Amino acid sequence: MYDYISGKISELNPAFVVVDNNGIGFMINISLNCYNEIAKVGKDGQVKLYVYEAIREDAHVLYGFAAKRERELFLLLITVSGVGPNTARMILSSLSPQDLEQCIAQGNVGLLKSVKGIGAKTAQRILVDLKYKIKVASDTLLDSDGSSTAVYDEALAALVMLGFTQQMSQKALKKLLKEEPGITVEEAIKKALKMM
Repeated sequence: MYDYISGKISELNPAFVVVDNNGIGFMINISLNCYNEIAKVGKDGQVKLYVYEAIREDAHVLYGFAAKRERELFLLLITVSGVGPNTARMILSSLSPQDLEQCIAQGNVGLLKSVKGIGAKTAQRILVDLKYKIKVASDTLLDSDGSSTAVYDEALAALVMLGFTQQMSQKALKKLLKEEPGITVEEAIKKALKMM
């Protein structure tokens, strides 16, 4: 899995950018927020994009972000049932990361529904699933308990990657972290696997 790709912009438009990295052109799908950031660099300028690789049967698709914060929001959005990478990109093209965090924290269904392709049910699901994973006052995404957030997030991501459902993994991890607040990521994953 890629973390970031840096190189020279060889092609740029509001939907994607082609980054030339040592003679290899990476076509990376981007949001309008990302486009606005990297457009400041201009064509032939150097960029560093944090990426997410979506692997499908018919393609490997890269999504790029100018900031880690936007990628973290993207990753949270795609954990919501019914929200795929393209829908998440559409949301991040319509709302800035700060606006999206405010929207979720305040439960603003109307603002989410204003995004093209987002209906009432999906908007509600996003608000319910992500409400406690975002803390607006901070510069980072946090779970409601704060202290064990990193452990929770990493363990949850690992369990979902292993094929367990989001809901089942969240339930097991929340119980574990309540009982053992100082647990490590590795221990949390091992114990959660025994619980499921």
